[in-house]
Amino acid sequence: MRSIPFIRSLLFALVMLAISAASFAQIAVSITIAPPALPVYEQPLCPGEGYIWTPGYWAYGDDDYYWVPGTWVFAPEVGLLWTPGYWAWSGDSFVFSEGYWAPRVGFYGGIDYGYGYFGHGYEGGRWDNGRFYYNRSVNNVSTTTVHNFYNTTVINNATVSRVSYNGGDGGINARPRPDEEAVAHDRHIPPVAVQTRHVEAARANSQLRASVNEGKPPVAATPKPGALNDRAVVPAEEAGAPYRPAENRAKDKPRAETPPSPSENSPPRRGDAVHANDIRPTGSPDTPNTGNPKADQKYQQQQEKLRARQDQERQKLQQQQEQDHQRLEQQKADETSKRQMEQQHQQQTRQMQQEHEKQQQKVQGKQQPARTNKSKPPKEDRPPGDQV
Repeated sequence: MRSIPFIRSLLFALVMLAISAASFAQIAVSITIAPPALPVYEQPLCPGEGYIWTPGYWAYGDDDYYWVPGTWVFAPEVGLLWTPGYWAWSGDSFVFSEGYWAPRVGFYGGIDYGYGYFGHGYEGGRWDNGRFYYNRSVNNVSTTTVHNFYNTTVINNATVSRVSYNGGDGGINARPRPDEEAVAHDRHIPPVAVQTRHVEAARANSQLRASVNEGKPPVAATPKPGALNDRAVVPAEEAGAPYRPAENRAKDKPRAETPPSPSENSPPRRGDAVHANDIRPTGSPDTPNTGNPKADQKYQQQQEKLRARQDQERQKLQQQQEQDHQRLEQQKADETSKRQMEQQHQQQTRQMQQEHEKQQQKVQGKQQPARTNKSKPPKEDRPPGDQV
């Protein structure tokens, strides 16, 4: 029947449309230990045309960092490039921004992953008339298997760094450039199935845990995703820095063993909420008391109006996300589709939180009534000679 392929195509298009949101997904990890330095390793030979290099990185799971080997991945669509994921210090924990496919390379924390990813952009190749051309000056490409190539020397003026995270104590100090911020509005595709399986294989390999290999993984890169036992795998030549996890603890903001309970009106921390129903309902608006009843009343009305509108938006998003879950259950979707949907929901929720915080700040900045008594406060009586 023709209706079945049509429905499948429609569902796929809807999923792709939903995933192509303004920014990429982030995964919050409640850990203040910085990821180890990037190990030193050689890039395996490119297996053929259409493959794009995806650099290795440290992931976190099972109470330990583990190395996800760099690998060559066949581009899911013509014209798409890979933006690597990266770790960043968010103020009280490290947050991982997952990599994604898009027509342009976005921000990846300023991390120097090498082989074309030197902190900003990608110098390893480019698409031209539906074919990918490799820059042999930064990629291990054989002319017998790849016929589309060029040689452009890339001068990396930045100091070569093995640091694997952005911000925090000792992290890379880099911010998105205007063109990288513009990529946030491009169509995004999350890691494809072979990449997900590659990560799962790395997580299951105890030898790739940082506590075991001390920052020098025995499998640093593979010719293809998941090929951890392939004869062409590349071991790390050396650790990027001495492995001292206790000294890698971020010092910007010590994490209390028992964090204080947030107040009713305090905004949720970034990364805490995955779904709209994880957000605490907005509390009652503040009741100002400046001595100007009219100004106080106007300010409170503005707060109540904003609260009602934000609560309505939160409920609407909550209903939408619940419908998404019901649809996946009816379709008996696999774990990869569910994971992608969760990432999409977290992204939607975060965007709504950020927008609500901006709205609240705007109201507080413009509607906060000024003091009716603009005279200078009286000076305190102080003993002679007691100066401040």
